[in-house]
Amino acid sequence: MNVSEQLSEKQCREMERQYGVLSYGVNTIIPNMELKEKIAKSIQTGMPLKVKLGLDPTAPDVHIGHTVVLNKLKQFQQFGHTIQLIIGDFTGKIGDPTGKASARKALTDEEVRHNAKTYFEQFGKVLDMNAVELHYNSKWLSKIDFAEVLKLAGSVTVARMLERNDFHNRYEANKPIYLHEFFYPVMQGYDSYILGSDIELGGTDQEFNVLFGRQIQEQFGHEKQVVLLLPLIEGLDGVEKMSKSKNNYIGIDENPNDIFGKTMSIPDSLIIKYFELASNLSIEEVAEIKENLQKEELHPRDAKLRLAFSFVEMLYDRNTALQSKEHFLTVFQKKKMPADIPEVVWTKSKSIAIVELVKELNLLPSKSEVRKMIQNGGIRINQNKISDPHMVITIEEGMILQVGKRKFVKLTTG
Repeated sequence: MNVSEQLSEKQCREMERQYGVLSYGVNTIIPNMELKEKIAKSIQTGMPLKVKLGLDPTAPDVHIGHTVVLNKLKQFQQFGHTIQLIIGDFTGKIGDPTGKASARKALTDEEVRHNAKTYFEQFGKVLDMNAVELHYNSKWLSKIDFAEVLKLAGSVTVARMLERNDFHNRYEANKPIYLHEFFYPVMQGYDSYILGSDIELGGTDQEFNVLFGRQIQEQFGHEKQVVLLLPLIEGLDGVEKMSKSKNNYIGIDENPNDIFGKTMSIPDSLIIKYFELASNLSIEEVAEIKENLQKEELHPRDAKLRLAFSFVEMLYDRNTALQSKEHFLTVFQKKKMPADIPEVVWTKSKSIAIVELVKELNLLPSKSEVRKMIQNGGIRINQNKISDPHMVITIEEGMILQVGKRKFVKLTTG
């Protein structure tokens, strides 16, 4: 008899409630019915589930795309389950080969520590980090003996490894595949065995890796974890996966006005997906917004205002969200200048090329980006559009430089 069949009526309702929330927005549950059984067992025994998320600290910047999995972890946390965050300080020295055309560069210990610290600070905007178990997998992987390594290696075939697209493509292209790269998913699976994880979360691009947890746990005679694969969300361009390298991201540590403004620029086609996967709104609230959009009773602009507000409120607080909304409405809808423009004291030459000025103030990353912004009509001085990328500017007291829709600087001559 399954555990779920032994529950009281009240316990069954609680199991269905948890399952409804925890399965919401998930792309794939492997295997589906085992999730219900694990929830039922937790309710029956009073023992929280151990929910694992593995992180290789290869890049310290967290964006809204990461909140898909963070919000799911928060839901588990709210039901009283235990979150296991694993920092892959050992596996990170190999690097996840997923989606890579060549071997990853190994991280130094200093890089790992710095990136991990940044993760903790930014994850704390969504999760209660005081109630999270933090683990570094070097604690056990650095001590494993070679006999254990051989036992792990004996659990998987080379043919299985070559099933994954990145390895297969490199093999077909006669590009090198190093033996240590094969151990990445095996070591990740070993983490699940060591910690006795009940659930593991990952993006849909991590399916090959996270399924190894089930395989390794079974090999060592342990109950297998359930895998929850969460969708990846497109970035601001509406096409590519959200990524800092593609410059289509909303960073969760950004200025709240920038978070609000960037959210307002997403394509209408992504509104519901962002609400469902990345916001902290309830299932019922999202369903109502979706229905009103479909009935055309809610304008997409107003839906995005609600979405942007929810992001800033989640990452900062309600008062900051109210201020960011007012800033957006004032600057972009009413076409007024913001009241809180940052000031910069200019002590260099008073005559400078506009391209040099914007780059010098770090408002854009390169001169080519400045020229492109000028061509698109996105740079203004005292609200006057700049059209000539070769223009030389004379710095005046109180001059206001605007770059794009969200960046303003007031220059003072000191």
